[in-house]
Amino acid sequence: MSDQPSVISSTTPLAARMRPTSMAEVVGQKHILKPGSPLMALATPVEQGAKVSAASVVLWGPPGTGKTTLAQVVARSSGRRFVELSAITAGVKEVREVLERARNDKDLYGVSTVLFLDEIHRFSKAQQDALLPGVEAGVVVLIAATTENPSFSVISPLLSRSLVLTLQSLSDDDIKQLLVRAIEDRRGLSASVTASDEILEHILRLSLGDARRGLTILESAAVSALTRGASKKKLPAISVKDIEASADRALLRYDKDGDQHYDIISAFIKSVRGSDADAAIHYLARMIEGGEDPRFIARRLMILAAEDIGLADPQALSLTVAAAECVGMIGMPEGRIPLAEATIYLALAPKSNTAYTAINKALDDVRNGVVGLVPNPLKSSNFAKAQSQGAGVGYEYPHDSTRAVVPQRYLDDKVLGQKYYQPKDVGHERELGERWAKLRDIVRSFKTK
Repeated sequence: MSDQPSVISSTTPLAARMRPTSMAEVVGQKHILKPGSPLMALATPVEQGAKVSAASVVLWGPPGTGKTTLAQVVARSSGRRFVELSAITAGVKEVREVLERARNDKDLYGVSTVLFLDEIHRFSKAQQDALLPGVEAGVVVLIAATTENPSFSVISPLLSRSLVLTLQSLSDDDIKQLLVRAIEDRRGLSASVTASDEILEHILRLSLGDARRGLTILESAAVSALTRGASKKKLPAISVKDIEASADRALLRYDKDGDQHYDIISAFIKSVRGSDADAAIHYLARMIEGGEDPRFIARRLMILAAEDIGLADPQALSLTVAAAECVGMIGMPEGRIPLAEATIYLALAPKSNTAYTAINKALDDVRNGVVGLVPNPLKSSNFAKAQSQGAGVGYEYPHDSTRAVVPQRYLDDKVLGQKYYQPKDVGHERELGERWAKLRDIVRSFKTK
């Protein structure tokens, strides 16, 4: 209990105190930390005469995935000098000063420099241009971090001289490992508090895949628990109220792998299908606040657009695809905005499931053997003796008609009477239905020979 005052009064944030000091302590990102990978090669200790990597890298990923941590560990492990700049505060002058000192250190002392540039997407073209000479000459090893797609935010000359490594959001198991380590480690809370598995799950839901966020909530909750105190025989235990006070929100009971997951997503889908925009947004908020994977929500919206809105508003599917891409590029919490936009649009759009029912009915026929033969005029004629076998003979080219549609048999008698697509008189499909009726009359007016 003697450590309590130091934990409460520490001026360095818990997330900073718990930064790994070696590659062995790094949690997650195993896909870019394999032996022989660019980052592991960069982390190789610089020894006299040893051949080490000098490749610059761009780390692209959501907040709290370890971009700054990896840069620091690489510099520390390799023995290189580490310099950190933020694109928010640094300008061309600061960049040139770093490059000049790095050049002197390399020439006079043989010391290499790792320049970590955070949020490089905030640098202008001129500021990024200032980095080129140093990177190209190997004066510095640049490790740049960005939460935006480097293809759009980093200039081509700099991008071509760097390796782009994509970081993934940490899994719940990864973040839980970090939380447990922070509670027990002397650099962290030094076992001055306890936290049950349920409490750790609450913090995980609020962290949204962001390790820094999770550690910040843990630290604040621990301070609350330590301030409240405990009995002499027991350490203070972090409670739900401690977390709620830290996160300034009520904790939502939401089991991503249990009934809540299925019930809420079901209510969400049915609310959109039922055109209740308020209900749909409510369930969307519950999923987001409960820590549901935003990519899962985006996938469900795409399915909804195709299945329940369909041809009544074909634009709906394009909107949901754009929303999914947007979420993938910007991450959370900003990703909630395109998800909300798509949700409201789908809820208010005219509804039609005719594409869904058409393909299902056609699949039933095919699976039950209702297939028929392909009419000879529709068969491929791109082989020898095709015409002698009747393949392609008699085919009417629709573009030869001024209407671009001609009477022609596209199905044999076994399937000809089937009606798969039956449009509804709603939204854009009203127009499609009228057009399909006219086209069907023309197409089916062929004369049987």
